[in-house]
Amino acid sequence: MQRLTNRFYTGIPKGFYILLCVLLANNSVLAQEDKEKEKIEKETTNLLRSATSELESDDFIDAEVDLRKAISLSPANETGKYNLGNAYYEKELNDEAMRRYVQAAEVAESKPEKHKAYHNLGNTFMNAKKYQEAVEAYKNALRNNPGDDETRYNLALAKEMLEKNPPQGGDDNKDEENNKDEENKDENENKDDKGKDQEGDEGDEKENEDKGDEKDENKDGENKDDRGNPKDPNEQKDGEGEQPKQQKPVPGQLSPQQVKNLLEAMNNEEKKVQDKINARKQKGAKVKSNKDW
Repeated sequence: MQRLTNRFYTGIPKGFYILLCVLLANNSVLAQEDKEKEKIEKETTNLLRSATSELESDDFIDAEVDLRKAISLSPANETGKYNLGNAYYEKELNDEAMRRYVQAAEVAESKPEKHKAYHNLGNTFMNAKKYQEAVEAYKNALRNNPGDDETRYNLALAKEMLEKNPPQGGDDNKDEENNKDEENKDENENKDDKGKDQEGDEGDEKENEDKGDEKDENKDGENKDDRGNPKDPNEQKDGEGEQPKQQKPVPGQLSPQQVKNLLEAMNNEEKKVQDKINARKQKGAKVKSNKDW
C-alpha cells in the first residue's frame, strides 16, 4: 500500500518574477520622476520668491532673469508668466505685458487665476486702444468672477470707448471694393478711348492721304502755265520774296530753263524778222505834211 503525501509548490513562476521586476523598475522610475518634479517645483518656487523680492527692491533686470528661468523650468505654471506680465506692465512695456498675460490665461487652471490674467490683459488692450479686444478680455474675466466690480467698470468703459471709436475694418473693405471698381472702370474707359484713338488715327491717316493727293494735284497745277507747259521754277511768284527751288532735269527731257531759253531765242528771231519787215514798209510809204501851203 502506497503512502500518499501532500506536495507543496514553493517555487516562483518565471513570468511572475519578470512582472515583479518590471513593476519594481517602474516604481523606481516613478519615484525618480517624482523627485525630479519636486526638485523643479522647489527651484521654481525659489525663483519666484527671489523675483518678487527683487521687484520690491526695484531690481527689474534680475527679477526678469529669475522669472524667465522659472517660466523655462515650469511652462505650465501660470504664476511666472503672470508676474512677468505685471513687471512689464509697471515698466510701461505694454506689448510684452500683453503677450505674457495671454500666455498666463492659456495655462491657468483655476477661475481666480484666469480672472486675474484676463482682467490685466484687458487693461493692456485698453492702453493699445484695441477696444474690441478689451471688451472680450473683460467679458472672459467676468465669466470667471462675475462679482468683480472693477472688471465690470472696466468693461463698461471699454464699451463706451468702442462706441466712440468703432473699428474701421468694414469701411476699409468698402473703400477697397470701391477702388477696385474705379480701377476696372478706368481700365474699360482706357480700352474704349484706345479703340477710338485707333479709329481716329486711321481716319486721320486716310484724310492725310487724301490731302496729300490733293496737294500733289494742286502742286502739279501750280507748276504749269495756262498753256499746260511747265513753269520755270526760278520764276518769282506774286507776293513771295523767295524763289522756288529749281527742278532737276530729267534725262531725255528738256528742263524748264532750257525750254525758256529756246522760247526767248525764237522770240528774238521773230522780233528781228518783224523789225526788218516794218523797216521795208516805212521806206515805201508816203510822208504826210502838216503844213499848209
